[in-house]
Amino acid sequence: MKELLLNYVNYNLWANTRICNVLEKLDESLLDKELVSSFPTIRETIYHVWGAEFIWYKRLQGESLVVWPFEDFKGKFADAQIEFLKQSELFIKYIFDMPDESLTSKIDYSSMDGTKYNNKICNIIQHVMNHSTFHRGQVITMLRNIGVTELPSTDFIIYTRINKQ
Repeated sequence: MKELLLNYVNYNLWANTRICNVLEKLDESLLDKELVSSFPTIRETIYHVWGAEFIWYKRLQGESLVVWPFEDFKGKFADAQIEFLKQSELFIKYIFDMPDESLTSKIDYSSMDGTKYNNKICNIIQHVMNHSTFHRGQVITMLRNIGVTELPSTDFIIYTRINKQ
């Protein structure tokens, strides 16, 4: 279980980094161009993924948040990307430090509206990584819609080929 989850969280950081490498080259105005997707802009989509990773990580630490971490964020997009990637790195350390048998234990947490839940740690990790993958796909589509054609693959199989897995 631990090896599988470590592979998945490392893949998540790798894929997020590849997306951020593209975004750092964009004119900042393109980050706020209105597009049809779950969130209206690339910036809002990235902030959502960063925020979701942050919120779930906090839940794993025993803290249930009631506000999105980026609501009061006033920094530059480049600063947000740094924090986003740091958050992805924290999942790697979390899994690495976790005893294998603990990964199937359950934790209690509350959603942002206060609803109480109880899930296995391994299922939470899988959920967060799948959530990030889903929205990265949307960012790729959004980038194509604004004319960006040179995009890196963020497919898991490409990650495994590059990392000789």
